[in-house]
Amino acid sequence: MNSKTGAGALGSMPGGARIHNFGAGPAVLPLSVVEECRDALPNLSQSGFGLLEVSHRSQTFQNVVDSAMVRVRRTLSVPDDYTVLFLQGGASLQFYMTALNLLRPGEQADYLVTGGWAQKALKEAKRVGDAQAIWDDSENGFRSVPQVGDYSVRDDAVYLHYTSNNTLYGTQFHHLPDSGGKLLLLDACSDIAGAPCDISAHDLIYAGAQKNLGPSGVTLVILSPRALSRVGDDLPTMLDYNVHASKGSLFNTPNTFGIFALDRVFNWLEENGGLEASIARNQEKSGLLYAELDRTDFWRPHADRDSRSVMNLTWLLHDDALEPVFLAEAEAAGMGGMRGHSSVGGIRASLYNCCPLESVQALIEFMRDFEESHR
Repeated sequence: MNSKTGAGALGSMPGGARIHNFGAGPAVLPLSVVEECRDALPNLSQSGFGLLEVSHRSQTFQNVVDSAMVRVRRTLSVPDDYTVLFLQGGASLQFYMTALNLLRPGEQADYLVTGGWAQKALKEAKRVGDAQAIWDDSENGFRSVPQVGDYSVRDDAVYLHYTSNNTLYGTQFHHLPDSGGKLLLLDACSDIAGAPCDISAHDLIYAGAQKNLGPSGVTLVILSPRALSRVGDDLPTMLDYNVHASKGSLFNTPNTFGIFALDRVFNWLEENGGLEASIARNQEKSGLLYAELDRTDFWRPHADRDSRSVMNLTWLLHDDALEPVFLAEAEAAGMGGMRGHSSVGGIRASLYNCCPLESVQALIEFMRDFEESHR
């Protein structure tokens, strides 16, 4: 296989070889990136300091941060006047931090609730201001995302928040929501750098790295000047975007390992065609798997067709009793991470940026054999 675009030796093999990893996060990384991390552990950039030992105040690590910043901006086409931060705490902290920085007590914020993570974001925002769901698909089982015209942003809302991809239920926005001129906030955790996204059309974007950009422990945050100008005074130091921006993401000790790995993933993306090629690969992978899911009534995809995710594909089997059998046989065949989220059940295959086409092809072959054996 192509060592550049693939995840390395895959499949169920003796000696603990790498499997076909469809986990929802932390997710599969290119083997080349894993090996770069391994090689840097004892000696980073010939500095004599190991990757896990190097000071975040050293020029050696500053070079890593600078490289990561440049690659993020270049790959994602981040406007020059936007701020890029490498923080910690995951999207779960950003649920609260975004509202804390952008809302004053009593001010309004509107949310499009398309799944469990959007629900959690709304819950945290309510701790700060008047946050409301102006569209909520929970009663429909989160099978779709809203189209423009399905909701109205309140006149006094400071911002509109949405989650571009729903990892639990397998839905995704394929258009830009209409914020009515308000600030537009995006939780892009599960499709960053793998789906079309106009950074300049948003005011704040956040994404935990562990699905598409690297290992767990790093959170990418991108802010427009308009968003940063709204950050209030006298916020808790570690929750203040201006504090982190003023120190170039080095106010305190960051996740040095995670930032190095993120830089290597962005390098891998650039070497393999950049953002456009990443989007094309994800569309090809998901298209093949959806075609198999739609080929027969043996499988029952969850999401409505016009809202289907290219990142997280979720489905049931025609007979619920076969789900544990499917998962057990898939694992025995060298395919892991496909158990649906505990709140949803069923099957989920996560086809993030670093998931190779070879894995999807192997899964489809397994599915056809499974159907033939169990129909």
